[in-house]
Amino acid sequence: MTGRDPDNGGQKQETDLAIRDKYESRDYDNYNLDKEGEGRFWAAVPNPDEEDAAKAQSCTELPFWVENGEVPDVENAISPQILSRLAYARIRVPDTRVEMNPAGRQTVNLPTWVWLDEGRYRRLSVRASVDLGGGREIWARTTVEPEALRLDPGTDSARLHPGSGECNVEDDGSIGTEYVKGSGKKTPPCGVTYLRATRGAGSYSLRSTLTWTASWEGSGGAGAEDLPNGEFGGRQDVTVQEIQAIN
Repeated sequence: MTGRDPDNGGQKQETDLAIRDKYESRDYDNYNLDKEGEGRFWAAVPNPDEEDAAKAQSCTELPFWVENGEVPDVENAISPQILSRLAYARIRVPDTRVEMNPAGRQTVNLPTWVWLDEGRYRRLSVRASVDLGGGREIWARTTVEPEALRLDPGTDSARLHPGSGECNVEDDGSIGTEYVKGSGKKTPPCGVTYLRATRGAGSYSLRSTLTWTASWEGSGGAGAEDLPNGEFGGRQDVTVQEIQAIN
């Protein structure tokens, strides 16, 4: 494609001739109308989500003909690896927000149980594919799943459970354990115990960060290249009270 420049018609004409010569050198008689159904033209398509404009427009290959079922041997031609990254960019994970018990105001020295809703935080997959014709396609399926939850109580006056503050995925896919009546004084597998009350209208900012691991598989047994893990965090204001006991 060429732009229209009224002040530079000679350069445009030269460009058009160069494009015509390039097509003619590849034997594109009548734009391959006589080969209709036997293949298709491939063309450069910029990624609209690529923030680097120069990189997005880096492929300058003119449209070219490819027989059905064939994969062109040109730089940046679509591949399972490229599709896996495109699928990765399309995955949308939910915001990280933990469940807690007590659910409202917390109490000094009383463990707060923390867990994630299993129905909300689960394995997610996106599949991307390109039809090559002739019954063939290039495809990739990218999958992400929760791996661990890291807690930051928002104050040094707190004790984390476990001590590292990282709650791993259990065998059943859960992270943390939902509070059960009567477990108030037990140590939660995932949680926090605040050791000092908040003052006035103040609160602690409990930050929870969920790590998602990524993997993919694709046509032709592809899938060796690693995809980066993702970390997504959220904050929740926590108010802590102190209960006075009289002996």
